Amino acid sequence: TDPGAWATAMNNLGIVPMGLAGQQLVSDSICIQGFDPNLGIIAPINPMMAGISLVPPPPVQPELPGIKEFIHCKSCTLFPQNPNLPPPSTRERPPGCKTVFVGGLPENASEEIIREVFDQCGEIVAIRKSKKNFCHIRFSEEFMVDKAIYLSGYRMRIGSSTDKKDSGRIHVDFAQARDDLYEWECKQRLLAREERHRRKVQEDRLRPPSPPPIMHYSEHEAGLLAERLKDDNKFSEATAVLFTWIERGEVNRRTANHFYSMIQSANSHVRRLMSEKAQHEEEMELAKEQFKNSLLAILTQFEQITAVFTAATRQKAWDHFTKAQRKNIDIWRKQCEELRNAHSEEIMGIRREEEMEMSDEDLEENPCKKVRMEDSALAVQTCALREENDSLRWQLDAYRNEVELLKKEQGKAQRADDEHMHDNQLHFLQQSMHGMQQQLLRLQEELKEKELELEQAQVEQRHLEGEISNLRVRVRPGMNGTAVLYHHQEKKNELAMRGPLRSEKEALLLGIISTFLHVHPFGANIEYLWSYIQRLDAKVSPSELERLMVRLPNMFKQEFSGVGATLEKRWKFCGFEALNSA
Repeated sequence: TDPGAWATAMNNLGIVPMGLAGQQLVSDSICIQGFDPNLGIIAPINPMMAGISLVPPPPVQPELPGIKEFIHCKSCTLFPQNPNLPPPSTRERPPGCKTVFVGGLPENASEEIIREVFDQCGEIVAIRKSKKNFCHIRFSEEFMVDKAIYLSGYRMRIGSSTDKKDSGRIHVDFAQARDDLYEWECKQRLLAREERHRRKVQEDRLRPPSPPPIMHYSEHEAGLLAERLKDDNKFSEATAVLFTWIERGEVNRRTANHFYSMIQSANSHVRRLMSEKAQHEEEMELAKEQFKNSLLAILTQFEQITAVFTAATRQKAWDHFTKAQRKNIDIWRKQCEELRNAHSEEIMGIRREEEMEMSDEDLEENPCKKVRMEDSALAVQTCALREENDSLRWQLDAYRNEVELLKKEQGKAQRADDEHMHDNQLHFLQQSMHGMQQQLLRLQEELKEKELELEQAQVEQRHLEGEISNLRVRVRPGMNGTAVLYHHQEKKNELAMRGPLRSEKEALLLGIISTFLHVHPFGANIEYLWSYIQRLDAKVSPSELERLMVRLPNMFKQEFSGVGATLEKRWKFCGFEALNSA
């Protein structure tokens, strides 16, 4: 009832003060700061809809500053919630949302009271009220929904009643309505059509124009075309028309003379084109000459800069620079020399091209020009030789300085190389000594094996000598031949029973050799046999195998195959043959 208090409350709220009727309830600047209704949409764009990215979403606004104040209406009063409580939550905004859900209404709240509260947010299209203290309100524009959302969390009290049915905490949230979605889709399709139309207009504007249509042949058009063929500016268009007529087959016996005259007119432009070409060639020659002179001037300056660097690297000036300054001067000198050499090569290439382009015919046609060209060529060659001589002299000075520096560096590096060479020689000698030690160990092992074999041979020899002496003692002088044969057979049987094998190892070798030679009916040489047995016993030698087979002539026999250089000695197993003969 107090207008001053009402204005103070609205100022504290941060909105425009308003009366009780017809004024604005919540301002646009508070709900949507900087909102432009012409954008037509503030919801997130559905990526499946046509016209995506045509309308940019509004920028996200920061939270509203300040504290909500009391809001008085004709029939009710809105009390703000406790500022210490969290703000009311809302669901994700549907695209094109114009409808809000209002819950927590008082039981006695009528549609007129609801319209009185929310009508100040904007034009209300429809209110659908339920019997369970909630309703749906649809506005005419989307930005009005944000004004209604601002009222979420207020407690509504009808009049000054303290009845429970006359109060309630309202909750305003976005609602998903099919009408809103349909209007949003229609708007997106409209924007998509406008965008396609705009792109088409842009493409049509940028598309090159189509060539004009070629008219059909007639005597009148042929006369006009003959006049255009004589004009230098319209010659290209006229030749296109003439080419099209000839391709269409317009040439016949009646029109042959007209076409011949037009072709003759086209041929008359050849001399003009040749003169234009000659003029352009002269211009190009002048441009080449200017370019060459510019390169020569640049090369001269490069030579001067190189001479400055060369003078700076001499000892009487070089010793006064610091190490960093010397390094920079050396880098600059190398860069300058590289650029100078590149420019020199470019100039020499240009000269070679000029010499190749000069032909004998041009010289014969223009003798005066020949003399001038010879003079200019001699002058250019003289200048080039002089520049080349200076360049070589400066390069020689630079190389001398580099050689002196290399000698100094080489004196330092030579000592390091000597030390490195000494280390390499020492390492090589150590490796040689290690190899000789290993070779000595192998020779010692072979010597031990030979000594063992010699001892076995001596033992066998003593055993045979003892047997021979025993046989001589037993044989009497007067024994007849039958007794001698009997005793010899008895001794032979005794030796056969005792056997030539001396160890279990020889028995194993005998079995392996017999099996190996049995599966090789054509025999095998001693190296092949030894390579097989060495996989089982690495200490076995070929000589040991050969002695074992020689001691058993009834089981193994030796044969020779081949002739001359292909002569080969093979061992065969003959145990079954000896058994059958016995």
